[in-house]
Amino acid sequence: MATNLVVRNVDEDVALALKQVAALHGRSAEAEHREILKSALKRPKRRSVADVFSSMPNVGDDADFARRKGRG
Repeated sequence: MATNLVVRNVDEDVALALKQVAALHGRSAEAEHREILKSALKRPKRRSVADVFSSMPNVGDDADFARRKGRG
């Protein structure tokens, strides 16, 4: 179900910028406003550090990355 949203007291320079960006994208200011809200609020879920590490490919044995004695 769609909901109406009214935004009051928007600075004129912000409203003008919205209209200019909308024109560049070939849509109305209202449609541009919807797209801005959607992109700002529906971002992908952040991944945990554990998820990032577990997705890394296996690139070698631990010994491949061991420090050699005598080298700084």
